[in-house]
Amino acid sequence: MPNHGELPELAATVLQPGFAGTTAPDWVRRWLGDGLGGVALFARNVESPAQVAALTAQLRAERPDVLVAIDEEAGDVTRFESRLGSSRPGNLALGAIDDVRLTEEVAHDLGCDLANAGITLDYAPDADVNSNAANPVIGVRAFGAETQLVARHTAAFVRGLQAAGVAACAKHFPGHGDTSIDSHHDVPLIDRDRAQLEQVELVPFRAAIAAGVQVVMTGHLLVPAYDAELPATLSRPILTGLLREELGFDGLIVTDGIEMQAVRRRYGLAGATVRALAAGVDAICVGGDHADEQTATLLRDAIVAAVRSGKLTEERLREAAARVRRLGQWTTATQTATGARAVADATPEVAVLTHTESVGFDAARRALRVTLGENAPDLPLGEPAHVVEFAPPRNIAIGAETPWGLGAPLDELRPGTTSVRLTEDDLGPDPVTTVLDGSAGRPLVLVVRDVHRHAWLSAVLTDVLAQRPDAIVVEMGVPETVLGAVHIATYGATRACGRAAAELIAGTRVPAPAPQPLAA
Repeated sequence: MPNHGELPELAATVLQPGFAGTTAPDWVRRWLGDGLGGVALFARNVESPAQVAALTAQLRAERPDVLVAIDEEAGDVTRFESRLGSSRPGNLALGAIDDVRLTEEVAHDLGCDLANAGITLDYAPDADVNSNAANPVIGVRAFGAETQLVARHTAAFVRGLQAAGVAACAKHFPGHGDTSIDSHHDVPLIDRDRAQLEQVELVPFRAAIAAGVQVVMTGHLLVPAYDAELPATLSRPILTGLLREELGFDGLIVTDGIEMQAVRRRYGLAGATVRALAAGVDAICVGGDHADEQTATLLRDAIVAAVRSGKLTEERLREAAARVRRLGQWTTATQTATGARAVADATPEVAVLTHTESVGFDAARRALRVTLGENAPDLPLGEPAHVVEFAPPRNIAIGAETPWGLGAPLDELRPGTTSVRLTEDDLGPDPVTTVLDGSAGRPLVLVVRDVHRHAWLSAVLTDVLAQRPDAIVVEMGVPETVLGAVHIATYGATRACGRAAAELIAGTRVPAPAPQPLAA
């Protein structure tokens, strides 16, 4: 006979909720004692590596095998370094360099930082093939638009991260690259047949699985080739039929944020959670926007009620909970002997590396691509410049608190540099005059992100360059459009990318900062 008395504990095991604050709330600590399988950290939970280490120690004191997850892509999307910006360049930059060993090295470097802070699961790497240049949510988060390149770097990232004892998570299955809709807001349609999906979207996921990836994250994507009604997160044909049976993945399947509108609008938090588990999901990520005990209770109780009503089988719930615990055991065993085990599991090239913060900054420097046109000024500049940073609407996956740009790092290297940041609304009736204000007699640097996706930005950039053909354009997004006397592509807007571009323009290289100390 089924033991329904265990159901609340099993239901808690499959949840990965977020919470507010930089210490473990009482409700989270209590829930860990009652079976909670994991938690998800966001930028609001991070002040410093030492503080995160203290936080994870609190969590682990309640349950040693708790999964402590974070959405740290080591690029524009960063939570661990959200207050400063990432000290690594991000996936698109690594893809532009196309040095698989470097990608593995950067991922291993990241994994060391996360493991030292007690984090055991990273919702990375992004395995999407960014084949649609108009994609509003992937872009620089992908390694690129070429399938085999994305596949080899996805596998390298998985190897590097897991060699440091942190479980990697390939996302967003079965592929979020060929869409012009953001699943935070609505359901993207992936309108490809099965042969096309096999040739493009699925290739990086197969590579990740072959590399031993521990976790795969679902995408809230409608893929009619496999399921014409339900998005992938809720689809048994996609998660069980395709991912489990056809691709042979036996690790943990976790949802993208279950509160995202692509699934929540139609099914609600509780309904989407139950459907996801029934489809084959093992863990529910929630708490980006709903970081409270009330939400966790709602989902736990909905799972219990679904089992009792027959909407979700107890066998499926037990299977999901078992995978959560199995991953918890893997992370505990892997991180027990922190440096020695990680190095022993690394590939020979990565095993001999020593951890240093310069890894990411060096990668950002290698990623820079410079195109020279007519009227190109000499680099480095001999005097302080005026920097205009254009700010298009923010990709919602990127934290609003995360700094970006060129004005600040360039001013550090060339004191006297001035800068201004402008949105479309700031431009007013005479955009060119607004942009050029303060630049007379000085070098002009125009900083853009994804200029090809924003007609207003393309138009004002063209008009400004007609007045200042000597201007330097720094593209910190996807470099689809090349304009300017000097065009510098950074392939990302991280702190490392901004510093690399500033060094090039100023002609000064800055030593990487010393690593921040961890708690004893």
